[in-house]
Amino acid sequence: MTQQPVQTVTVPAPPPGRLPRPLRPGATLAVTSAATTVALMNYTAPMGTLPALTAAFHTPPSAQAWLLNGAPLGLAVLLLVAGSLADDFGRRRLFLIGTFGLGVTAALGALATGTAGFTLARAGQGAASAAILATSLGLLVGAYPAGHARIKAMGVWGAFVSAGIALGPLLAGSLGALDWRLTYLALGLGALVIGFLAFRTLTESRAPRAGRPDLAGAAVLGLAMTALLTALTLGRDGWLRAPVGLLLLAALALTAVFAAVERRAAAPLIDLSLLRSRAFLASAVGGLFTGLSVIGLFSYLPTLLQHALSLSSLDAAWLFLIWSGTSFVVALQSRRLTGRVTARHQLAAGFTLHAVAVLPMLGLLTGTPGGADAAVWLRLVPALIVAGAGSGLINAALPRLAVESVPPERAAMGSGANNTARYLGSSAGVAVTIAVATTPAGADGAVLLSAATALAATAGVLFLRER
Repeated sequence: MTQQPVQTVTVPAPPPGRLPRPLRPGATLAVTSAATTVALMNYTAPMGTLPALTAAFHTPPSAQAWLLNGAPLGLAVLLLVAGSLADDFGRRRLFLIGTFGLGVTAALGALATGTAGFTLARAGQGAASAAILATSLGLLVGAYPAGHARIKAMGVWGAFVSAGIALGPLLAGSLGALDWRLTYLALGLGALVIGFLAFRTLTESRAPRAGRPDLAGAAVLGLAMTALLTALTLGRDGWLRAPVGLLLLAALALTAVFAAVERRAAAPLIDLSLLRSRAFLASAVGGLFTGLSVIGLFSYLPTLLQHALSLSSLDAAWLFLIWSGTSFVVALQSRRLTGRVTARHQLAAGFTLHAVAVLPMLGLLTGTPGGADAAVWLRLVPALIVAGAGSGLINAALPRLAVESVPPERAAMGSGANNTARYLGSSAGVAVTIAVATTPAGADGAVLLSAATALAATAGVLFLRER
């Protein structure tokens, strides 16, 4: 993979009479990793408590996907917008907005009394998390020079993505035994504390470019993503219904309008010339299929485990920790692959491991009368470990590939584009996984779908090599 030329990330001059805040790479990594962990904990919290949420809100089966898709909706709609705005207005500034916004919207989620209110709060949490995720890599690019130190920092950050995924269901399962609302109050408090620490420690940085922000592009893209994700979620009740078709047509038309706006914008959200870069396309494909294959299945896996193995939400969360904990360890250690394995090959290896790992789950998630016996655990636990290793490789490779595929001064945009693809894929993946799992194909159909899309991702990523 070709490396982009190194460019300096400018730091704006401080106001008269105020000394510039010193650049503190270690503090930047710690704060962005902590905020990312809380954002991902918030993202995965409903996975282990979906049965409790549906009971509390009397949510019908046709609307259950909304309880999981609220946050991905906010993430996918605003990630690319947040990345571009961060490059223009300041990454520290938008990071602070994200952390404090997550604190407020998490509290609103705790106060929700119905499915609609909770879904709207989750969309707000997703929007705030978008600001955190899109700015984190940009802040790390500004704090670490190009080379081994930056790649190591991104590997650590990617590991904390896995940590957040691991801890969210565990926190929800623990506090959910008392009251599910406590989970969101705790996450909101954590986000506010991190926001205060970020205010004291982070140094501002932005892209060294002129031009007004692309507000028109942001508005059109937001509408297009909202239409598409709403169609994907509603499609669970029938893909041939008129509202689904109209929303898909609206998403297609708005995407065309967005492309036209970007061609004329002085400072576009996304430079369309990047679509000719195979590295950029590999990053987008990797993000999209991570959502479709990995996040789609594992977002619903705790619920499947509870039903099939007669587990409590906390027991399912501990079992889920085998996968996500392995992912954290592997992502943290993947920095040792730097210089020997490209990010693209590491990504392909992660997808292959996921596909190989989930196939032994066939027949395990359809229901075991009286609970699971030893034979079930001997198949399930190794499968979760291998799948976790694959996810760890993916989580470490994606941020590295996202940054390497764009010029350094557009790091937040590259991160936003990659994560937009990831959470767009996850929204589709969750909706389709639940739809398949509740048809006669059942959980086995969802597992086969996940394996097939992972293998397709492997082929796509390997094909998109730089010429």
